[in-house]
Amino acid sequence: MKKQDINISSLVDMIERGVLQLPEIQRRFVWQASRVRDLLDSLYRNYPTGSILVWETNADVPTRELQTHGSPTRQEPTLLLLDGQQRLTSLAAVIKGKPINVRGRTRAIDILFNLDHPEQLDELTEVEGDEDSPFDDEDEDSIIPEEEEIVHGENIHSMLQKRTFVVTSRAMEQLPNWVSVTEVFKQTSDTPFLRKAGVESLSDARYDKYTQRLQRLRMICQYPYVMHILERTYDYQEVAEIFVRVNSLGAKLRSSDLALAQISSKWKGYLTQLEKFQEECERSWFTLDLGLLVRANVVFAT
Repeated sequence: MKKQDINISSLVDMIERGVLQLPEIQRRFVWQASRVRDLLDSLYRNYPTGSILVWETNADVPTRELQTHGSPTRQEPTLLLLDGQQRLTSLAAVIKGKPINVRGRTRAIDILFNLDHPEQLDELTEVEGDEDSPFDDEDEDSIIPEEEEIVHGENIHSMLQKRTFVVTSRAMEQLPNWVSVTEVFKQTSDTPFLRKAGVESLSDARYDKYTQRLQRLRMICQYPYVMHILERTYDYQEVAEIFVRVNSLGAKLRSSDLALAQISSKWKGYLTQLEKFQEECERSWFTLDLGLLVRANVVFAT
């Protein structure tokens, strides 16, 4: 199996040219806008975000195009995307400003960037429930929700101002320090965004900070992914088996596991205390899962 480093800009270009396509075994695009927001935040901070797996083949296998595909320039696809569809579809949609076509409806993925975000990480990733919501796949209006539309009040507004990215809402996009991620990628000039933020001259104390952050945002296009390439010697049945294994092996972390990691990072000795209490309960013939204890803590704390 070969591998190569390839940046996001090149991957998006491959989608535009129809070089990257999907095998029929791939599921449709299912990410919600909040997942795209968190991906952008990780890329902006240069955090690891996984790798890409493709199959290089000229075999006559059933394929379909990504929802953000451009006009194919060749008759046969050269690379079939096995792992990375959700990330690349999201990035292509945001960078190129193309809507996602899901079940016959097109929706844009609009994300806002905070020019005035705090220097230090001051936000936690939202932990989703262990069970899939019945609305995630079935309710079309929940595919790309305007999640910030539902928040009101000064406290929530202050909380959002500490974020680096948010899902677009009519209220947030009117604020001077919030700019469209797609528009930043589309334009090479910083002037429109600086003017919106009220920066009129080079002597403004915010000029350097804002221009550096806009440049850092655009550098997401240069973020390098490791692309693993299955060679032509594999047949379709074997590739399908690889696809299943890649998407099923490994322990799936529950939401309580993720919450435990976040709490432990701020509460020294938290896990030790939980395990000690768990052992005390076990001696009294009460077997309590750590996840249940975390949930109980959250209930009492909130």
